[in-house]
Amino acid sequence: MKKSLIFLLFMASAVATAWGITDGVQYEPVNGINIVNMWIQDRAHAGDTWSNQPYCNTSARTAVMNDGYIYIARSNANTVIMGTDTLAQSVIYKVNAANGELVKELPLTLDGNIYGGAVLSSNTVGVDNFGHLYMAPYTSELASMQPVYMVDKETGELTLIGELDKGDALQRCDYIDVMGDITRQEAECNIMTVGASSEYIYRWHADQGGDFEGGFEGDPYLAILDFYPETVTQWGYAPVVKMVLGEDEDTRYSGELFYVDGFSSSPILYDVTGTMVDNFEEVDPAFWPMDVGANGVCEFTLEGRNFIVFVAAQYTGVDEATMINKACQVYICELGEGMTLGGLQRYWMVPDELGAVSDGGTRVESMNIEYGTDDEGNEEVTLFIYKCYNGMAVYKIGTNVGGEQPDPGVKGDVNGDGEVSIADVNTVIGMILSGNILPNGDVNGDSEVNIADVNTLIDIILNS
Repeated sequence: MKKSLIFLLFMASAVATAWGITDGVQYEPVNGINIVNMWIQDRAHAGDTWSNQPYCNTSARTAVMNDGYIYIARSNANTVIMGTDTLAQSVIYKVNAANGELVKELPLTLDGNIYGGAVLSSNTVGVDNFGHLYMAPYTSELASMQPVYMVDKETGELTLIGELDKGDALQRCDYIDVMGDITRQEAECNIMTVGASSEYIYRWHADQGGDFEGGFEGDPYLAILDFYPETVTQWGYAPVVKMVLGEDEDTRYSGELFYVDGFSSSPILYDVTGTMVDNFEEVDPAFWPMDVGANGVCEFTLEGRNFIVFVAAQYTGVDEATMINKACQVYICELGEGMTLGGLQRYWMVPDELGAVSDGGTRVESMNIEYGTDDEGNEEVTLFIYKCYNGMAVYKIGTNVGGEQPDPGVKGDVNGDGEVSIADVNTVIGMILSGNILPNGDVNGDSEVNIADVNTLIDIILNS
């Protein structure tokens, strides 16, 4: 009877703290560098617990991690009654990056009024290099201006940074990227976006203390002539751009180099003249995206090594290394000598899967990193990934991440943290609820993962 009551308590705990779930994979170190999944919220591992969250919605398209929190933007999330008017209000959800728990909802306001109503009114959420949260709507091929707003992280109040003129080349723009200081108080700022189903990119530049102007020698747009593969003549659906940090203080935030990932191609590196600098031509085909249905890319450095993260697949794809069908993951690779794509060395693909449910055409997979150190002063990187309607996850990467590797002989250590605890119970329950069964969940060794394994874990904990 006692054990039954404890089991019920554990089940309740698993539902209440479902984000104790990890992807269940113990990744092999590569070149002395480790990666560990801290937690995961997704369809593949958390099932209905994820899909019932307010940010599991096809209008919650992008997310970003900053200073211990995750911000998820959802267009027109709330309905607000004001007198005889019914208004749609966009929202940014603030989530604890340490455990995935929702901290608060930030209803967006502008000049004291409810913000929202327009189609995809909060399509991009991001953070500049000085920690300022920004937001931008989708703009159509009929819109001559691209608005960009700064967001108060505690209230959701918006400040208009600028309405950026697209010039004479009006194209649909889904997602933007910001480099430098969007307030222009501490550094210059550059903002870019890409015209969907076109050959056009847009760029606006402001000096420190200055105003925004066209970023291509005064023009706001540039037609790209070089693509890879050569059969591609324009970007596809919902393309994304990601500017690369400069190598010295003078060019740190200039964004002179940038990637474009455009649905119809793998990520391509360009400079501000529109010249193609690097592409996937020399990359081993086994390291290519498994499909080009989603867009997203970022870079980071660790222990003197340069890395790139890019989308492996959207909903379908076959990993050439394992020949396993996968969905909604990213590749983490070390760049070659001279930071070239041609010498790419693949480290990991994470996670094993987020989910494989169509989000209605969002295309983008959000990803960004934050730098830090562990208690011993070793460098480490925190990687955040988010795929609309399917899930999100946080990973730690570093030479000392995870500390000592867990003893494989510790029976019941399902999540690989070196001990048997409630976290392992939550992990097995997550497998059962989601149907994403992994071999390490078979605690009792009967070749099945079910409630018997949960009870075995409880026995281990009670008798330890």
